[in-house]
Amino acid sequence: QVQLVESGGGLVQAGGSLRLSCQASGRTFSNYHMGWFRQALEKEREFVGVISWRGGSTYYQDSVKGRFTISRDNAKNTVYLQMNSLKPEDTAVYYCAAVFRSSGWPPVEGFDSWGQGTQVTVSS
Repeated sequence: QVQLVESGGGLVQAGGSLRLSCQASGRTFSNYHMGWFRQALEKEREFVGVISWRGGSTYYQDSVKGRFTISRDNAKNTVYLQMNSLKPEDTAVYYCAAVFRSSGWPPVEGFDSWGQGTQVTVSS
């Protein structure tokens, strides 16, 4: 498995931006598709988006398309989630996750390594 640590969460006003980072260690980072998920209070965890192992492809859930962008730097073993035009409904704990590149594309489930999460709160 890959060890993952998220950072960059915080409090932001609606319409603002945040960039989350996820630092990986333990296995060859570039062998893994990297996903972002979120879980709002009293709701189930939901898929946000994913980036392919080489970084050439991304896939997002409809509610974040055009506002969120996932990127990665394999030399730094880091994946990013740039969040723009934030809305109060984006408030959640955000998790990064990893799945081996042999998974079908796009992988929206089956991730087997998870970070501890970082809180994002968007005020209205």
